[in-house]
Amino acid sequence: MDRVSSFDEPLLKLLGGATAKVMAEHLGLHTVGDLLHHYPRRYEERGKLTALADLPLDEHVTVVAQVADARILMFNNGRGKRLEVTLTDGSGRLQLVFFGHGVHKPHKELLPGRQAMFAGKVSVFNRKMQLAHPTYQLLDASDADEATEAVDAFAGRLLPIYPACKQLDSWRIAKAVDAVLPSARDAVDPLPASLREGRGFTPLPEALLKVHRPQTKADVDDARARLKWDEAFVLQVALARRRYADTQLPAVARRPVADGLLDAFDAKLPFTLTEGQEKVSKEIFDDLATEHPMHRLLQGEVGSGKTMVALRAMLTVVDAGGQAAMLAPTEVLAQQHHRSITEMMGELAEGGMLGGSDRGTKVVLLTGSMGMAARRQALLDLVTGEAGIVIGTHALIEDKVRFHDLGLVVVDEQHRFGVEQRDALRSKGKQPPHLLVMTATPIPRTVAMTVFGDLETSVLDQLPAGRSPIASHVVPAKDKPHFLSRAWERVREEVENGHQAYVVCPRIGDDAEEVEGKGGKKAKAKKAAPEEDGDKRPPLAVLEIADELRKGALAGLSVEVLHGRMHPDDKDDVMRRFAAGDVDVLVATTVIEVGVNVPNATAMVIMDADRFGVSQLHQLRGRVGRGSAPGLCLLVSEAHEASPARARLSAVAATLDGFELSRIDLEQRREGDVLGQAQSGVRSSLRMLTVIDDEEVIAAAREEAVAVVAADPELEHLPELRTVLAALLDKDREEYLDKG
Repeated sequence: MDRVSSFDEPLLKLLGGATAKVMAEHLGLHTVGDLLHHYPRRYEERGKLTALADLPLDEHVTVVAQVADARILMFNNGRGKRLEVTLTDGSGRLQLVFFGHGVHKPHKELLPGRQAMFAGKVSVFNRKMQLAHPTYQLLDASDADEATEAVDAFAGRLLPIYPACKQLDSWRIAKAVDAVLPSARDAVDPLPASLREGRGFTPLPEALLKVHRPQTKADVDDARARLKWDEAFVLQVALARRRYADTQLPAVARRPVADGLLDAFDAKLPFTLTEGQEKVSKEIFDDLATEHPMHRLLQGEVGSGKTMVALRAMLTVVDAGGQAAMLAPTEVLAQQHHRSITEMMGELAEGGMLGGSDRGTKVVLLTGSMGMAARRQALLDLVTGEAGIVIGTHALIEDKVRFHDLGLVVVDEQHRFGVEQRDALRSKGKQPPHLLVMTATPIPRTVAMTVFGDLETSVLDQLPAGRSPIASHVVPAKDKPHFLSRAWERVREEVENGHQAYVVCPRIGDDAEEVEGKGGKKAKAKKAAPEEDGDKRPPLAVLEIADELRKGALAGLSVEVLHGRMHPDDKDDVMRRFAAGDVDVLVATTVIEVGVNVPNATAMVIMDADRFGVSQLHQLRGRVGRGSAPGLCLLVSEAHEASPARARLSAVAATLDGFELSRIDLEQRREGDVLGQAQSGVRSSLRMLTVIDDEEVIAAAREEAVAVVAADPELEHLPELRTVLAALLDKDREEYLDKG
C-alpha cells in the first residue's frame, strides 16, 4: 500500500459496516486519515477524576467515577423497574438511571466500590444531574492479578476522551483508532523539511501517535504544537497562493486626477476626514494605482465612516475613466446607500442633468423591484458609461446588466454574499476590476488572517467627531416585569423630547414558525435552548408587538412596522417617513441591522434579545446614537440570570468595543462556525487549531507560507505539501476560501 492510499482507505474496510456508518453519518469520518485527524478533546488521568459537580448540561460527557450506591426501585404498581446508581468522585455525586430490561446487566456489574468509565448525555431530573441509560466500561477485572494489571495500565497512561456522539462513545472510538493507528507511519508530511527542522517539530507520524496514545503530558504538548502548525500552515499556503494568483491578474490602474470629481467632492465636505479615514484612503488609492486588482477588506465599527472611504475610492475610479458598482445585501440598504451618496455628492451626482456639475457623474440605483422604465434607463446609463456609479442589490449580477468599463466593485457586508454572486459581478469588467469588501462586523486579527486571509485588511477604528455614546442595559422581563414597563416609559420620554425609537423583534408574525433571517430571508424560529429559559414559546413578533404597543404602552404615538416581506415600495415609504421624523416608533426585524441612518433615532428596544448573536446585537445597537443626542439600547430578555444567554447580553451591555465583543462571540461559537462549517456542507479543516487562542501560530504560519509561495508558487519542489493541499481543498472548500 503506498503512502497516500493508506490514509484514503475507507473505514468500512477496517471497522465493519455499523461502526463505519455511524462515524460517517454522525462524526463526518469516512477514511483512515479522517479518523487519525479526529483528535482527543481531553485526557483523563488516574486519580484525577472529573469534578461531577461541574458537568455541562445537555452535552455528551465521559466521566471516570466510583459506584457509591446502587438500588432497584419499583413503580407503576410493581410493573416497572428502575435501577438508580449513585457515582462519586470525591467532589460531587451523579445519578445514573436504567429502566426496564436494561437494568439486569448493570445491576450485576455496578456494585459499590467498582470504578468505571461512563458516557451519556447530562440531564436534570428532580433538580439533580443524571445520566439516563449511559454506556459504561468497567476499569477493573474479576481476577485479582488481572485487576492489578488493569489498574496499573490505567494508572500509567492518559486516557484519551474523544469528541463522541450518542451512537458511539469515546472508548469505542478509541478502539477504532487503535485499529488504524499503524497507518500513522504513512502520514504525508506537509511541512517543508527546512521549516520542520528549523522549528524543531516532532515528525508527523510521531505526533499522531503521541496525540492518540500519549505516555506523558509532554507528549500531548509536543503533538498539539506540531498538529496546530500543520493546520495553520496548510490553510495559510492555500490563502497565500490565492493572493499570489491575484497579483498575476491584469487590471487597469486607476490613479487620482487633479481637479477632478474627487477634489471637487473633498472641497465641499463640511467636515475634515478622521486620521483613520485618511490612512485607509491612502492604502486604497495605492492599491488602485497598481496594474493588478486590489483585494482589500475594509472593516470598521458601525458609523466609523466606511461609506465615505468607499465613495472616495469610487470617485477616484470615475475620475480615471472607469465605473464603480456597490453591491448591497438588501433593497432597503441599497436605497439607503443611494440616498446618502447622492446627498453627500449633491450636484456632483447629477452629471449631464440640468443644474448638475460639469465635473459630475450620474449615480444610479438598480434593484429587482424597480419599474420597467426606470430599470431600462439605469441599464442604458451603465452600458453607455453615462453613470459612473451604480448602487444595487443582486439585480446588478443579472445577465442583462452590461457596463461600459467596470473598474471597481465595492461589496457591502461581505458575509451576506455567496462566492458565485461576487464573481459574477467581477466578471462584468473587461479586465478584473478592483475589489473593496466592507464589513461593520469587527473581526479579530486571527479570524481576518484565516477567513479573509486572501484579502489585505484595513481597519477604521476611530469614530468620527459628533457620534454620541450609547448606554446599554439588560431588561429582565420575566424576573422584573416593572423594568419592561419602565423601558416603554423611556421610549415615550425620548419621543416627547423630539426623538424617535426602534423596537426590534426576531419574527415577523404572520406565521408562527418563521423568523426573519439575514437580508429579510425566512428561517425557522429557533426554539429556546433548555439551559436558557426553558420556555417553548415562539420568538416575539413585529406585527403582534406593534399591535400591543399601539393599544397599550405607546398609545397615541405613531407606530409603524418594517420587515423583509413587505412590498419594496411600502418598505421605502416607511423608511422615508421614519427618516423625515413623521414616524415616532419603528417596530422592525433585523432589516434595519446595517446601513439604516436616522440621526434623530436615539432609543432601541430589542425584544427577546437572547435570540440574537453578539455581533448582531452590536450591529443593531449601532443604529442609535448617530446624531448629537446620546443613544439608549435596552436588551429585553426572559432568560434566567445564571444562563449563558444572559451572560452574552451582559457582555454586550458592558462594552461598545466591537472588537472586544467579536472575541467574546468567537469564544462562545469557537472556530468551527468561523470557518463556515455549513458552507457547501464542508466541515472545517481545523481540528486542533483554535483561531481565538493561537494568534502567534497563525501569524508565524502566514509568514512562512508567504515565503514558500513566493519562492515556489506551484509548489513544484514540495510534492507532499501539494498532496495535502489537494486533499484539503476539494472544489467546495476552495471556493469557500475564495471569499475575497
